[in-house]
Amino acid sequence: MELEHLNSEQNPPGEEQGDKGARCGACINCDRIHTTVSNWMLPEDARATYLERANCLPPPLFIIAISVAELAVFVYYAAWNPPPQWITMDPSVWESPFVYRADKREEAWRFVSYMLVHAGIEHILGNLVLQLFLGIPLELVHKGLRVGLVYIAGVIGGSLASSVCDPHMNLVGASGGVYALIGGYFMNVLVNFHEMIPLLGVARLLLIFIIVGTDVGFALYRRFLSPADGLQVSFVAHLAGGLAGMSVGYVIFSSFDKNFIKDPRFWVSTIAYFVFVVFAVLFNVFFSTANQ
Repeated sequence: MELEHLNSEQNPPGEEQGDKGARCGACINCDRIHTTVSNWMLPEDARATYLERANCLPPPLFIIAISVAELAVFVYYAAWNPPPQWITMDPSVWESPFVYRADKREEAWRFVSYMLVHAGIEHILGNLVLQLFLGIPLELVHKGLRVGLVYIAGVIGGSLASSVCDPHMNLVGASGGVYALIGGYFMNVLVNFHEMIPLLGVARLLLIFIIVGTDVGFALYRRFLSPADGLQVSFVAHLAGGLAGMSVGYVIFSSFDKNFIKDPRFWVSTIAYFVFVVFAVLFNVFFSTANQ
């Protein structure tokens, strides 16, 4: 009787189940998912901390919501004016109020809203696959606010860089945001390579290079080889988004268990980012050849 009472004190009914429920929230038996995510997203010394507090609430709402919005806009314009073939959208898509156009730069929302419009089926499929494949695990670890900050930083940096380096080109697609996620993840893999399983580390880097190489190839084709009356789209947003991810994104993603506001690297990268934003805005107002 005494032993039975002692056991009940050591293991109160429902305690183990309650702990598991606290960790997994509304999800059932998601430990395996979190373990896989931690192996792919985090260095070894941070995985235990993540697994202790891992839960499925809130779910990765940001990356799913932005993907649904991009797909909805693509379907709308494809149904509104069906293209003769789906590889490239009809040039009339440039009339969309979302597209970044050099001759409408005073409409400031276009520097962000261009991410909702895509140049064709391969363009949107590539971006959706990349951001869902990488964005959902990142958001499970870092939550929507941090992933959203990196994503939008890449989108804005991409359009501003394009307006400076390729001032007469129009811009569509979410590649700036996608490449910001890739850039932040790439830097984490590179910096923490020795703490990750070497074979998986090499596989991750190779996968990133293959995906980025293929997507940049399509972007270069649309920029330099697309017919003059077709969709000619700047590719600079890819590079600028990647740089935003490798700076601001890296700092945010490497501080998943810390307050990144207290990290000096965050302020250095943020100040550098805002200096670029101010420079790009001033360039567009006073010096851009698109003003002529």
